[in-house]
Amino acid sequence: MSDGGMGTMKSTGTSAVERAKAHFEKLVRQQLERIERMKADEDWIDYQKLKTIEIGVLGGDGIGPTITAHAVTILKSLLEKEVAAKKVVFIEIDGLTIENRAQHHAAIPEDVLAEIRKYPLHLKGPTTTPRKGDPWPNIESCNVAMRRYLDLFANVRPVKVPSEGIDWVFFRENTEGAYVLGSSGLNVDDDLAFDFTVTTTQGTERICRLAFDYAKKNKIPRVTAVTKANVVKTTDGKFLSIAQDIARQHPDISFDDWYIDIMTAKLVDPKRRREFRVFVLPNLYGDILTDEAAEFQGGVGTAGSANIGKQFAMFEAIHGSAPRMVDEGRVQYADPSSMIRAGSMLLRHIGYEDRAARLEMALDICGSFEKKLVLTGRNTGATADEFVAYVLATLNDTKLEERWKGYQRG
Repeated sequence: MSDGGMGTMKSTGTSAVERAKAHFEKLVRQQLERIERMKADEDWIDYQKLKTIEIGVLGGDGIGPTITAHAVTILKSLLEKEVAAKKVVFIEIDGLTIENRAQHHAAIPEDVLAEIRKYPLHLKGPTTTPRKGDPWPNIESCNVAMRRYLDLFANVRPVKVPSEGIDWVFFRENTEGAYVLGSSGLNVDDDLAFDFTVTTTQGTERICRLAFDYAKKNKIPRVTAVTKANVVKTTDGKFLSIAQDIARQHPDISFDDWYIDIMTAKLVDPKRRREFRVFVLPNLYGDILTDEAAEFQGGVGTAGSANIGKQFAMFEAIHGSAPRMVDEGRVQYADPSSMIRAGSMLLRHIGYEDRAARLEMALDICGSFEKKLVLTGRNTGATADEFVAYVLATLNDTKLEERWKGYQRG
């Protein structure tokens, strides 16, 4: 090879490194600014002190608008007096369809985000996240963006299967990890690509404290951290170290830690899985484990999710928008259970725990115990309208709790 060829290679390599350095410097500065915002964090909002509790309803796209509307129907039934008195108000917010987001080339268009910020609570349907090969531009996940914009740092996902002795609550860090810079990776050249993961002291401390506070409040004797700190030593190592520090502040609560690979196995181990109660874990691992855990409860279509911050909270299904169901004309058969369970979590969050408990009992009876109607996602099963009518009838049964306890004993 001639000296000229070597010189060209060196020049090309140097310029690629310089571009990478500039790209990474920008990301570092953004995260340092985010840390300063966390240090100046506000206090928790008290919903019961609000004259009116305003709930934004974000239908999303795909099956989202349909199953979200079903959840709102049930919430309005449970909150009939509050809605009539305008203590609780539901506000429809449009604009989160993939078509609108693609048109604006934004995870959340600015006008939609401004509307979202007006209200402290949101019930959100699934939204489509483009992937490589899709006809849509490479825009960031709407969920990831909303969690960041509203600082919804805790993704809380309960999974309960009484017959299996399963009673888990997952506290998944929501604003850091592998997802926070998911659209900010770097193709250095045709041969080399980087993505980034982020862990901060402030972000890890607040999710770990929330998990331990929940365990203490609910008299749960054990918290488990899940990482891959033996391999991902810097970021996962920091997460684990902080979790251990906070565990030492709660000597009355047992603490242990597991690696993500073996933890996925232990959740399917009938001899061990009953021992776990509260999990705290970084973003990516939380996404993986909660989808696995939801299968025990009947699949991701049955599981709701809370995204909690100090000033905002958003409640959603844990599954996607199911565009195939739309394409095949099967939307009317989409299971609304996930959004209804998200609604029960919303009720608990704003202080209506008695009604949340009734809703959870009704869902257990209709979806797990009696199963008078079965949702298959096709015309081989019930429609969502039929299932919602079944849930409402069960909710209105004066002997609901007695029925539920009977199934628990059985």
